[in-house]
Amino acid sequence: MQYRITGIDAQGALVTIELDARTPADAAQLAGERGCTAVQVRRESRWARGAGARPARFSVVLFSQELLALLQSGITLTESLETLVEKETRGGARRTIDELLTRLREGATLSSALERSSGEFPALYIAAIRASEKTGDLPEALARYVAYQSQVDTLRKRLLAASIYPLLLVGVGAVVTLFLLGYVVPRFSQIYADLGENLPWPSRMLLACGALVQQYGVAAALGFALAGIAAWRALRSPASREAIARMLWRIPTVGERLRVYQLARFYRTTAMLLRGGIPAVTALEMVAGLLAPSLRAGLARAIAEVRQGRSLSQALDKHGLATPVALRMLRVGERSGRMGEMMERIASFYDDDLARWADWATRLFEPLLMAFIGLLIGLIVVLMYMPIFDLAGSIR
Repeated sequence: MQYRITGIDAQGALVTIELDARTPADAAQLAGERGCTAVQVRRESRWARGAGARPARFSVVLFSQELLALLQSGITLTESLETLVEKETRGGARRTIDELLTRLREGATLSSALERSSGEFPALYIAAIRASEKTGDLPEALARYVAYQSQVDTLRKRLLAASIYPLLLVGVGAVVTLFLLGYVVPRFSQIYADLGENLPWPSRMLLACGALVQQYGVAAALGFALAGIAAWRALRSPASREAIARMLWRIPTVGERLRVYQLARFYRTTAMLLRGGIPAVTALEMVAGLLAPSLRAGLARAIAEVRQGRSLSQALDKHGLATPVALRMLRVGERSGRMGEMMERIASFYDDDLARWADWATRLFEPLLMAFIGLLIGLIVVLMYMPIFDLAGSIR
């Protein structure tokens, strides 16, 4: 349960903290362990925080941006974390930062404090901070991570935006089709009741479909809803996502685009680690988990060859982890000693290529989808009026 504790800290200032504990006594004890003498312990109402609302996830990017701004203004690391704790109003984020501050006061480094946290900080982030502690450029490491995450989020948003309109078209088309079949077609069936077998065969099939939708529409809608929920829950499992990814990789054009997306993320993450001072082999090992299983096996073989003395560009190219453009840029990076910068440029090149492909695919797919939906709705309308056309022809 969540408790709000009002108390006095070691400096004699009045503070308010939020804690998860089983009983008020446990909450007061936890507050005391953090240097706060509890004056009032109050249980937080679930409804005050929003019924059924999930606690907000700790934002590593926001934390890094705020910490970077404070460090660049000349404030020390400890004072910066104290400032973040004082201004933070969310209980979970405040608790995470407070735990980091406590460990720093105990003499731990920032990277070890991050590593001992409750899993809010990814391994790549911790590695970048650990490398910066050796060189003393923590603000630069934070800036690199913020830029890296912003670029990754930008690409993800561009791809997501390209898929919204097609999904909206599919949803609207499905609703209109179901309305015609479940409401309009049954009304026409009453008009054509006296014609019976004289109706054209396509019209009879349409009327039968309309009757089924009208009779079992609620059960079908409930079934589709349950199937959608089950599919959504299944997609959340790693095994299901990997199975879907394997199917998509087998589609020629889509599989190549997925490969480019994987390579863009691979090069951008490796670039961030290399520019942070992490050795190439270590950086490659750390980013292996970001790749699809088919590419991960090739990366493992490439790392083994790099350890044996082979150049990075040759190893990546041999095992399908470099395009012709990437290979040339990697060779330039090896000659100039700016491998991190070159990998960043390769990732930007891939990002632009993906954005162009997504824009082209959307421009092509949207008219085709609209034409298909229009033809489907038009076919239903024509089949509904076909008996009327036949009657009009027979009258002549």
